[in-house]
Amino acid sequence: MSVTNMNILIVDDYKTMLRIITNLLRQLGFMNVDEATDGEMALDLMKHKEYGLVISDWNMEPMTGIDLLKAVRANDDKHKEVPFIMVTAESKTENVIAAKEAGANNYIVKPFNADTLKQKMVSSIGSF
Repeated sequence: MSVTNMNILIVDDYKTMLRIITNLLRQLGFMNVDEATDGEMALDLMKHKEYGLVISDWNMEPMTGIDLLKAVRANDDKHKEVPFIMVTAESKTENVIAAKEAGANNYIVKPFNADTLKQKMVSSIGSF
């Protein structure tokens, strides 16, 4: 099975950003994309479906991306090891460190293009 067939979950409270990331993923050949508008919704979706990758915004209400990441990593279920890419408008070093310490596989600073997304994905899930 091709890696591009895997399910990807993108989490952002900004609908336009969800659309942008979905379109970038489609350009890269990934069609099985689910969207969540906050961390709680993302966790709920993850209870019912297996994802090969989670791409989450950092700044969301009420549950932030870092809180979502910590919740995913703390779970004993099948998603504990799921590759997780954090997306943020902040490139502050302490944020990158915090994301890595919480278990993020990678970190993308907005705005970004398909090439950047692909590089970060390859380093998180392998070549496709």
